[in-house]
Amino acid sequence: MDDLDRSVPTRPRPRRAAWTVAALSCLVVGLLAAVGGATSPTASALDRAPTPAGATGPARGPLQWVWPAPAPIRVVAPFRAPPTPYSAGHRGIDLAVAPGATVVAAAGGTVRFAGMVAGRGVVSIDHGDGVISSIEPITALVREGDLLAAGDRIGAVDRGGHCEGDCVHFGIRVDGEYVSPFLFFGGLPRSVLLPLS
Repeated sequence: MDDLDRSVPTRPRPRRAAWTVAALSCLVVGLLAAVGGATSPTASALDRAPTPAGATGPARGPLQWVWPAPAPIRVVAPFRAPPTPYSAGHRGIDLAVAPGATVVAAAGGTVRFAGMVAGRGVVSIDHGDGVISSIEPITALVREGDLLAAGDRIGAVDRGGHCEGDCVHFGIRVDGEYVSPFLFFGGLPRSVLLPLS
């Protein structure tokens, strides 16, 4: 370097601490947004989601939601949202059931699909306003286009996928994005403590 280059003042480099503070600030803002409010599709799902039993929904009137599996409701695998649309996750909940148990429509709607997907029986119901529920593995008793009310029988528990006759996988999509089914049922079912044997 010659004398001319040394005489030009140089701008100090940003310190690593400044970058760390900036990164942490973005993380905190992201976490606050996630805790304080839902993502846009989920927020709109809550605004437009059919309302729980007994409440009045948007213009089309009340839409009752019932558990698709027989009582007692026992969740054996919770909803785990994937970080991206194509990442691993659990896009629904698994409900414990007895083999061959009756499965019902969780809410009124139109059967959008009833058939086999990757070797397991699936029924999907369009509830309107972009809300679609799906349940598997079941032997379907309904056909595409059938109109259903909440609690109508749609099939019987079968085998396939990650549920081998002792559970059903129940998922809900809003405008194509999977959301937790608990949004439609008011939270987790009540826990029951059992004595140790």
